[in-house]
Amino acid sequence: MRRGILGGTFDPIHFGHLDVAGAAAQALALPEILIVPSLVPPHRHTPVASAPHRFAMAALAVQDRSGVSVSDLEMHGTGPSYTSALLDRLAAQGTDLREIYFVTGADAFRDIETWKDYPAILDRCHFVAVSRPGCPAGSLRDTLPRLASRMTAAPGAPAGPVAIHLVDAPTAAVSSTDVRRRIQQGLPISDLVPAAVAAHIARHGLYRSSLTGSA
Repeated sequence: MRRGILGGTFDPIHFGHLDVAGAAAQALALPEILIVPSLVPPHRHTPVASAPHRFAMAALAVQDRSGVSVSDLEMHGTGPSYTSALLDRLAAQGTDLREIYFVTGADAFRDIETWKDYPAILDRCHFVAVSRPGCPAGSLRDTLPRLASRMTAAPGAPAGPVAIHLVDAPTAAVSSTDVRRRIQQGLPISDLVPAAVAAHIARHGLYRSSLTGSA
């Protein structure tokens, strides 16, 4: 079955993440999007909140969203949560990787050349790059000229068995750093994260200092 996978640290998950997932699902008619929190993010700083908290917040964020669910695929490893390792795990379970659409923000995809197993990873599944504030998906053709021939503006037919789909759609101008900063400043975050996520953060005292991390 065709499905999208949106991986990330989600420290915490916010409306920008959810907008990216929704835009990818709509543009490519994906019946399911899996949110996959990483245990050890390979390209980011050490998460502030623990993996159980980040997983719980992701689950709360999508609990009322049709076609979006949370997966613990990355929660049981030990090393960095590389995309290539995740694809290995899916393939070992019998998943046809040609039906997987790995979803990212366009700003994250700009760094694809630094990802483990690049460029071979691009031959394994579809990638979907969704516009983020200050980084429209279409700009990737100029940023990554060596990959431009593999890019198609969604919804469009891929040039081969797999492709890089560019989705130009509005997404909320918020980052996890913004959320954490607002909490440390004692400011409301109701416009940045779903209400259930804000309640979880308040209940457990997350992000009030850089020491947050216990489950």
